This record gives sequence, C-alpha cells and structure tokens, in this order.
Amino acid sequence: MSEVLFAQLQQLLGERHVQRSEEASAFLTDKQGRYVGAVIAAVHPGNTEEVAAVVRVCVAARAPIVVQGGNTGLMGAATPDASGRSVLLLLDRLNRVRAVDTDNDTLTVEAGCILQHVQQAAEEAGRLFPLSLGAEGSCTIGGNLGTNAGGTAVLRYGNTRELTLGLEVVTAEGEIWHGLRGLRKDNTGYDLRDLYIGSEGTLGIITAATLKLFPLPKAQSTAFLAFDSLAQAVAFLSHARSGFGAGLTAFELLNADCLALLREQFPEAPQPFLGAVQPWFALLELSDNRGEAQAREAFESVLGEAFEQGLLANALIAESLAQSQALWLLRENMSEAQKRAGRNMKHDISVPISRVVDFVAHTDALLQVHFPGVRHFTFGHLGDGNLHYNVAHPLHSTVDEHMAHYAALSLLVHDSAHAHGGSISAEHGIGQRKRDMLTRYKSPVELDLMRRIKQALDPNNLLNPGKVIEVSRS
Repeated sequence: MSEVLFAQLQQLLGERHVQRSEEASAFLTDKQGRYVGAVIAAVHPGNTEEVAAVVRVCVAARAPIVVQGGNTGLMGAATPDASGRSVLLLLDRLNRVRAVDTDNDTLTVEAGCILQHVQQAAEEAGRLFPLSLGAEGSCTIGGNLGTNAGGTAVLRYGNTRELTLGLEVVTAEGEIWHGLRGLRKDNTGYDLRDLYIGSEGTLGIITAATLKLFPLPKAQSTAFLAFDSLAQAVAFLSHARSGFGAGLTAFELLNADCLALLREQFPEAPQPFLGAVQPWFALLELSDNRGEAQAREAFESVLGEAFEQGLLANALIAESLAQSQALWLLRENMSEAQKRAGRNMKHDISVPISRVVDFVAHTDALLQVHFPGVRHFTFGHLGDGNLHYNVAHPLHSTVDEHMAHYAALSLLVHDSAHAHGGSISAEHGIGQRKRDMLTRYKSPVELDLMRRIKQALDPNNLLNPGKVIEVSRS
C-alpha cells in the first residue's frame, strides 16, 4: 500500500516534489533533536489545490498527514512518529504574497512564507506587521498560526490570533475553506478561524492567511532598566502602561542570573549596569507615531516619574538606533547563551501579571528545597505574563545529573503555574511533548470538548495524530 501511495503522490506532484523517508531526513527530526520520525513520503505541494489533492489521496489510503513549516517548533508538533505510516506535508513552496491592501491595512500571504519576508512585504508597503520572535528568519507564518505564536510585541499587538482576519484551510476531507476575508467585523456564526489557529495542524491545514497591518512607527525609544525587586518591576509596568498607553510595545524581563550568563557567553556584547546589585532588569520599548521629539519627551517624563515614586532603581536609555539594537541583543541572545552553557530545563508558562511575584518566589523556594543549588534563568514577556522559567544545573553537579530530574522538577513548576492561575504553555504549544500533561491541568469537560471538536473536524484522526490531544482512530 505504501508504494501505491508513493506512486500516486508522485503522479500528483511530480517526482521532484516527492521524497522517500531517507531522502527527507532533514525534516524528520525536530529542532531540539528530541523526536525522530519516518514517513512513506515527504511531499512539497505547490498550491492549495495540490494540498487538497494530497489530503484526498491520503484519506483514501488512511495515511496520517503531518504538516510542517520551518521546523522551528519546540514541542515536536511538526515531527511524524517513527512508524513510517505518515505522509509529511511541507509548505515551503506555498510562499507567495497574494495581496497587499493598504486601504484595508491587510496583507494576504501563503502559509509557507518566512515570517521575516512577511515583515519585509509589509514594510515595502509602508506598513508594519508586528509579529516578531527569535526564529523569524526561518519560521513560517503557517507555523506561527498553527501555534498561535507570541513574541516580543504581544503587549501592544497581541498574539498571532489577534493579528489574523481570515484563513484559507484544507479540511481533513480535502475540501478547501475559502475564508480569506479582510473583515474586522463578521458576526455570522461560529468563528472557524479561531478554531484552526493554535490547533497545531490537528484540525485542518492552513494554506494562507489575511493578516492585519499597522502604521510604521515614526519613532522608537528603548531603555534597559534595573529594579530592586520583581515587585518593583511589576509596579513599574503598571506605571508605564498608564504613562505610555498604546505606545508601550515591549517589556522584556531578565533576572540577574540571565544578565550574568549573557556576559559570560557574549563578553564582546554590551555590558549594561556592570557591577549592579539589582536582581531584576527589563528591556522597555516605546513606539510612537508622532515623532522623535514627542517620543523622547514622553519617555523621559514617564521614567522620571518612576524614579520619583521609587518604582525604578536605574535606567540606561539608548541614544541611537545602534544602541537600541545592541540592547535588544541582550534579550535575543538568551536562547543561544543557554545553549552554549549546556542544556537546562525550559518551561514556557504564563500566570496573571498580578501573580507573577508570588509565582516566582514560591517556585524558586520550592525548587531549592527539592533540588538545592539549581540556578534560575527566568526571563520573558512580563507585559503579558509569559515567563520562560528555565532551570539550570547546580554548579556542584553535572548537566546530565540535573536533567535526570526533568520530570519531577518540571512537575513542580507546572503545578505551581497552575496553582497560581496560569498555563503550562504560553506560546510554544502542546505538540507531543506536553500532550499527556493536559489531563492533569484541564478539566474533564474541557478535554471532552476538545476531543469532540477533533472528532468532528477530523473523524478519521489522520491530521497530525498523537499531537495536542489523544483520540482513538476510527
């Protein structure tokens, strides 16, 4: 049967666009090397109609379909299992900008477009597409939609879901939903768009999207801030929201251990607040559509008031674009710094901003009781309550000894996030890595509703089976 299916796929797409498993090895391992799969074929359709035709052929053969964009995900959602029964559907050839509408401030692009290229297409039209994250040079907009990606500008613009007006989707039966409406108001029934966004390829295959565009900022101001406590940082954030309003674009938190790690791994990079004793720091960005002078005036006024009210210990304001980019590198280099220093336990959690202080204090103390000496590399998007609560090995032990406790330590972290009203996945999704955790943190009602949606939209359980939620195959 697999050879018959392989031949059918070749006939549909042409031999050059269909690969055997051994030829597609680069696509069969996830970014972190945690999961390795095998497939009947890896296919590269060139348009939505070909995607639909591939799905119909796979449905007839009862072959599971795994869709993949840039393969930058962290939860193994885009990696097939090792059974060799699946077809891997890659969207790299669906990479066209279909339409730019500056009157409606929308951009319609295909799912295989690299995020950075989407940003550039918007800029060429004199607009901003604000989704921005570390993998933007290789991740695709389809993957961003599949995981409802966040990034550094969520505070002002929202997640990918908030940036999307319409979708084009190939269903589990191989039909095409033409939902590329550029409407900001469309109250005509169930919001199918929101079902597919964040579903990680388990309900349908997103092939194109109509995205929101925004005016290009006329001025941007950046500062690196130091705080005497996390509570002070949270209080300052509230003050900044009031002072800057919608102009507050980013508020990225790093603890002192993060800053020390950056200095250790990137000694050639800027060294702000060298010798500072403060335990918490933040990168703040303000975007302004009025001009440089007004932006600078607002920036200095809000920071000055914060000093007077005891909400800020120190501030370094970028005086040029080069200085601003150098400060942003501190945040952007965190993942690479951790990689260079050796593996650590990563947790992508969120809690209400009002409970961030309690969560960090409680969880830090809890881990020190059970795993004395672990180091806390806590950073992330404080403006939306999303923390990358990462835990490194104690200096008196090895990385391997530390990682042996992964399950037990992560359980404590996730239990604490849940107890503080939070989520075990803020922006990375569920995939296969966190699938089995959902039964611990979601109610039976939630899980049943999720299974019923999955069974209704993918009755044969052929779209990315084993990801997000487990259901039996019919």
